[in-house]
Amino acid sequence: MKRIFLTSSIALLFLTSCLLFTPQAESTPEPIPPTSTPTVSPAPTDRSIFKDGLIPEYQSIVDELPHASIYEIKFIITDDMYHITGEEFVAYTNTETIPLNEIRFRLFSNILGGDMHVDEVFVNNEAIVPNYTLNDSVLNVPLKKALQPGESINLKMDFKLTVPQSVDLNYGVQAYYENVLTLAHAYPMIAVFDDEGWNAEIPPQSGDVTYADMSFFLVTVEAPKNVVLVGSGREISRQNTGSRQTVRYEAGPVRDFYLAASPDYKVISKEVNGVELRFYTRAKLKKGAESALEVAARSIEIFNQRYAPYPYTEMDFVSTPTLALGIEYPGMIAVTEWIIEPDNYLLEATVAHEIGHQWFYNLVGNDQLDEPWLDESLTQFATLQYFSDMYGEAGAQAFRAELEGRWAQVENQNIPIGLPVRDYTNAQYSGIIYGRGGLFFEALRGEMGNDHFDKFMQGYVKNNAWNIATTEIIKSVAEEYCACDLAPLFEKWIFP
Repeated sequence: MKRIFLTSSIALLFLTSCLLFTPQAESTPEPIPPTSTPTVSPAPTDRSIFKDGLIPEYQSIVDELPHASIYEIKFIITDDMYHITGEEFVAYTNTETIPLNEIRFRLFSNILGGDMHVDEVFVNNEAIVPNYTLNDSVLNVPLKKALQPGESINLKMDFKLTVPQSVDLNYGVQAYYENVLTLAHAYPMIAVFDDEGWNAEIPPQSGDVTYADMSFFLVTVEAPKNVVLVGSGREISRQNTGSRQTVRYEAGPVRDFYLAASPDYKVISKEVNGVELRFYTRAKLKKGAESALEVAARSIEIFNQRYAPYPYTEMDFVSTPTLALGIEYPGMIAVTEWIIEPDNYLLEATVAHEIGHQWFYNLVGNDQLDEPWLDESLTQFATLQYFSDMYGEAGAQAFRAELEGRWAQVENQNIPIGLPVRDYTNAQYSGIIYGRGGLFFEALRGEMGNDHFDKFMQGYVKNNAWNIATTEIIKSVAEEYCACDLAPLFEKWIFP
């Protein structure tokens, strides 16, 4: 995610500056039309609808994830575009081996410059009083009766969201700015429970904020009719009523739901290997968007062959005023507007990188806060493979120079790659995770041999698809494919 290829001092200054804009004054939210009463039904037990958004090779996964959470969400966006009311219903199953006495939700808006408040929570139709922690970014829902392993509950809540009108925090992933609304992580999201317990912390601004399990989403969005809406997954219905529109999406299995909207968006489309590619952007950026879709088509073909097929029938791109070059979401990619021009190297590298994240972050998940190298460093290497396959050794060397340049920004220090985001300075995070981390996989390929390495990459994706990978898992899979001891290599590069 985010800061890709800081080869010039200008790019470095632009991408590491987080306080470039002044928030606009808060105004009174416009009233919701009387016809817009949020209503959310319990999640369906028949999940077959989600198969239509997957290519045939992956449709069986819907039946193989019977305990994945399913969200039914409704967003109502006011005419001012930055006040939102919502309702959320979640069917949640305890897939752990121990009883759970509470369920924790992340309210990322409250640490991304916005404001989200949940009025009340119902657990199996019984009202529960939640409490807030971590600067109101965690909503703790206590359970009157412990949820036993294998048991399920239904949770329902109403929420209100005020979206920031600046891109000051975390690259503007959630903002209404320059006539574009971006809603990343804009709903109460269930935290991951793992061997550390409930994962919840205030994430550093330099990295990703989410760590999520695979879930299913049915999302209804009501908004002004004059805006173009773009949501994760696929659109399954649309209705216009007066000056308003209502659009419904299904997405899953995915790790997050993302929404963007703008009255300025025009769409450019392209098809590749049965996947519909769409780029939503301003009309003046059409030629750059067409160039980006060409890169996207080539990237998907390369990564399909090298790792595994791309799982969904669609992939959407949106141009936004984000301070990052690009940001990945499941089946969607946000690209900053200033690089969307034909034959722009930054555009090509950014699109290839963010598409790589569809395999390493979404299909194979990881703890992006504690082990960011598993998605960012690996995706940097995937981008290197894209340039190698497209342009031969010259292309590989050009991108290798980018990785080396990043590492050189921190004087080629042998700082471990396997640290949490919080343990790096901003410069170290860029230089080590995005630079040295990408080079590690070249060292790993050299140790394993090309044939063993290529089979390892395919096996790693196949065996961990739809799940969460860890450093220990990737090491053990690599050792299995090369029948060798990789401990010295990992100790040199990865471990503290």
